[in-house]
Amino acid sequence: MLIIKNGMMYDPANKIDGETIDIYIENGKIVEQPANERNNNEDIIIDAKGMIVMPGGVDIHSHIAGAKVTKARVMCPDDHRKDVIRKTKISRSGTGYTVPTTFITGYRYAKLGYTFVAEAASPPIATRHTHEEFNDIPIIDKTAYILMGSNHFVLDNIKNNNFDGLKNYVGFLLNATKGYAIKIVNPGGVENWKWGKNVKGLDDVVINYGVSPREILQNLAKVRKELNLPHAIHVHCNNLGSPGNLRTTLETIDAVKGEPIHITHIQFNSYAGENWGSFASGASEISDKINSSNNVTVDVGQVIFGNATTMTADGPWQHTVYKLSHQNKWVNIDVEMETGSGIVPYIFKENTAVNAIQWAIGLELFLLVKDPFRICLTTDHPNAGLFYYYPMVVEWLMSKKKRDEMLNKINPKAKEKTTLANIEREYTLQEIATITRAATARIMGLKNKGHIGTGADADISIYKFDENNIVKSFSSAKYVIKDGRVVVKDGEITGTHFGRTYYVKTKGEANDEIKETFEKFYSISFENYAVEDVYVPRKEVTECCKESITNQ
Repeated sequence: MLIIKNGMMYDPANKIDGETIDIYIENGKIVEQPANERNNNEDIIIDAKGMIVMPGGVDIHSHIAGAKVTKARVMCPDDHRKDVIRKTKISRSGTGYTVPTTFITGYRYAKLGYTFVAEAASPPIATRHTHEEFNDIPIIDKTAYILMGSNHFVLDNIKNNNFDGLKNYVGFLLNATKGYAIKIVNPGGVENWKWGKNVKGLDDVVINYGVSPREILQNLAKVRKELNLPHAIHVHCNNLGSPGNLRTTLETIDAVKGEPIHITHIQFNSYAGENWGSFASGASEISDKINSSNNVTVDVGQVIFGNATTMTADGPWQHTVYKLSHQNKWVNIDVEMETGSGIVPYIFKENTAVNAIQWAIGLELFLLVKDPFRICLTTDHPNAGLFYYYPMVVEWLMSKKKRDEMLNKINPKAKEKTTLANIEREYTLQEIATITRAATARIMGLKNKGHIGTGADADISIYKFDENNIVKSFSSAKYVIKDGRVVVKDGEITGTHFGRTYYVKTKGEANDEIKETFEKFYSISFENYAVEDVYVPRKEVTECCKESITNQ
């Protein structure tokens, strides 16, 4: 048994706020305190006196594996030279600053105290590659959202009012890819980009199909409900990154008619103004909508100043970024019948008005959304910033002084065009534990993650917290326990461990129509499409809904 004693626990899911509670771990799970006092020399005891204890972090939206990540590594050799990590007796070497290699990704998340990460956008045909990289990322548990918003079979079934066919196909696709959730990026717009066009409104027409983004959202939200998937539709809205797009975001929330929807990196969809000259914050209107709607959750996509590598299935937006940034690198990819993507390196600059306003909008959203269970910490890694700068975001949220220091340092338009300077709220440790752990796990339907209750997975982070140096406190965990094993001590990797890959099993199978269309248009045979069982050290099934999630 592993016993953590005397730590101050922050476990929002169980309403434990800084209480000193001992934790007992056995066979990788949290267990109840033994009835009799133990005197077992084989027990491992961690004395966490003076330290804070939280569940392992859960990242609801990041880009860590798959075809687009690999292409970004190839197109940015300078990124590798900037950040070379040497091997130790336990950990392997690696490279990459904005797009780290697989092992470095796992190590860096673990050192921050994170134990579960979702790859947020995997093209179905390339998800085999995503799983191959998952099998190479150490320590953390992983899962993948499957891109569906511009998929031929999805659009065709909606066009033909064939809801049963759509439902069957989505189930088949999740089973075949071993995916976790329905991901929708710029619904319809990615298909139109194949013809050099985009969509601007929810009622625009998708070329060759005659359907609208509104119909795509409504139908996939209904499919998610009927398949009883654990996570809401995960939506990258239309008009991302464009001045005035807050109207599209508000309309998107209304479009699903009360069905659960998770809007991702919402900072990029909370913009007022009619053009870049009048660009301003729409965070007040967006946060009011979130506060008054019980069906919507969000993650922020907080901007971090410095180098980033933008990568998204939203091909038309990536072309816009390429033109706006004056970069000499741009990758555009058409993924057969399913989706597309683009990659552009980018630098967020403190003295650039738009970037400064974007930075402030993210923090406004965090501070104006009242319920921390409705909002999650992300940087849309590596789009708006890198995940290993999460401690910096935590400091801005917990300290008005620190965010005011940054606000006074950057382009003054950030003060003029946002309300950030007037917001007094400071997050508590309990609220930080919520937006990084309890909320993310709850929104994803992960019943054994994000809390330290009896029966939960023994994924735990322990920090030496210094309120005068919040960044340092959360940058390097004192201990991290994964599945009951100590994998980080004093900020260093101390044990080799491979987490699991989570995916859903649901109703849906390939019918003759799917197979015939596939053989006619795809570049690979149908028999080679589905992902086989992925390698993992152990298997178990966790019931989190009427259907099951397999942690394999």
